[in-house]
Amino acid sequence: MDAPNGFWAQAQRDPGRTVLVAPNGTTWSAARLHEECNKLTHALAAAGLSQGDAFATVLPNGPEFIAAYLAAAQSGLYMVPVNHHLVGAEIAWILSDSGAKLLLAHARFGETVRAAADEAKVPPSHRYAIGRIDGFRPYADLLRGRSGEAPADRDRTNGWVMNYTSGTTGRPRGIRRPLTGKRPEETHLGGFLGIFGIKPFDDNVHLVCSPLYHTAVLQFAAAALHIGHRLVVMDKWEPEEMLRLIDRHRCTHTHMVPTQFHRLLALPDETRAAYDVSSMRHAIHGAAPCPDHVKRAMIEWWGGCVEEYYAASEGGGAFATAEDWLKKPGTVGKAWPISELAVFDEEGNRLGPGELGTVYMKMSTGGFSYHKDEGKTRSNRIGDFFTVGDLGYLDEDGYLFLRDRKIDMIISGGVNIYPAEIEAALLTHPAVADAAAFGVPHDDWGEEVKAVVEPAPGHRPGPQLAAAILDHCAGRLAGYKCPKTVDFTDAMPRDPNGKLYKRRLREPYWRERERPL
Repeated sequence: MDAPNGFWAQAQRDPGRTVLVAPNGTTWSAARLHEECNKLTHALAAAGLSQGDAFATVLPNGPEFIAAYLAAAQSGLYMVPVNHHLVGAEIAWILSDSGAKLLLAHARFGETVRAAADEAKVPPSHRYAIGRIDGFRPYADLLRGRSGEAPADRDRTNGWVMNYTSGTTGRPRGIRRPLTGKRPEETHLGGFLGIFGIKPFDDNVHLVCSPLYHTAVLQFAAAALHIGHRLVVMDKWEPEEMLRLIDRHRCTHTHMVPTQFHRLLALPDETRAAYDVSSMRHAIHGAAPCPDHVKRAMIEWWGGCVEEYYAASEGGGAFATAEDWLKKPGTVGKAWPISELAVFDEEGNRLGPGELGTVYMKMSTGGFSYHKDEGKTRSNRIGDFFTVGDLGYLDEDGYLFLRDRKIDMIISGGVNIYPAEIEAALLTHPAVADAAAFGVPHDDWGEEVKAVVEPAPGHRPGPQLAAAILDHCAGRLAGYKCPKTVDFTDAMPRDPNGKLYKRRLREPYWRERERPL
């Protein structure tokens, strides 16, 4: 069947079809979700927002998040999804920098969001909460009395999501794409999933198992919705609950991160065997390096559906099937049909196969700029190519292999050391539940390798375990790559999508020194 012309057209053709299963198990029909997004569209207009304006959301996964995305997409607005794990000052920065004229938030994050809204001077009249937040108006009041019909002026009013980068260096910046003035049906990017071989309808069910504020998670979910797939939405990810939902709803595809693989594999054998995951056709992972042994174990368990991609909030990218990866272990794939990959050296010279440098990408679907930061926009470009600072190389067949990010690379005694390789070795130790490696100051070498480990249940942190982990690394890594010391933490600072806030680990060791964080 040809790709349907977006969610809005589907809702008119088949309003009774279930399009979403909420985290609490409630089902949403196409008609109900369509009415919700139309009411919000009219409400945003009544609040004074017009084409090109932004509104922000601090919401958990759920129908309201999807409705906000759909409303922005058909009203010429920018939706700014904010990571609700940020602290108040970080949220305030995004609210101010984006120029958000209205804020939708959930009571779960009330104290932090209220402080952020105060600091960013969001008018009380334009603060709305699902649940109760002091100083916020009820979300129901925003929608009350609004029409559930589609707006009459939507013919040339496509909108976009403006995600903010993670801010590895400095403050996060918004990824702002130009509005084209086309109909929403022409710009919804539903065809994006075709890159991965995922077809419209075809009884597909997409499992949303990571936070929707993440660029890729929302893009995968939105694309699935627009080509006729049902969404099954998780609020908080738990490994056994994910298996239960796959089994219960016969989920066919999802977007994952390696941390989730690692935790699924840690489940007892009897738990893993209790659920049928054979319905999965595409378990697509990205966002972080996946250790080889974890990838192999997932392919052994789930089969050829375990696929990998490389991209960023700015764009992408590369894609590798399980067959590709088994043929070329460690690759993140070949360029998408709409993309081109290249590797350049520090002088801007394009490098040949096998030569390590900075990875750049170019997309045929349009450009972007960093909101209010033309300097960063220009500095990350070579012609039409852009980079997010990853290091890697292309082999003779065009397959991309990554090493690390420039900012994370350790330089010890003039030698480049890549933390991802060290972290992969650490994770093969049975006592290691999670791990990070980074450089710390050393008077003679500049930096030395530090490991921080979250012990697996039943393993006590201390000198004995640290010595065992160091011995383990010595048998798997060259001497200069081995951690010199190991520290322990109760919980690694990751968001639920698996992103590691490494600078939070690294900063205390560099507090008296100068190093870009």
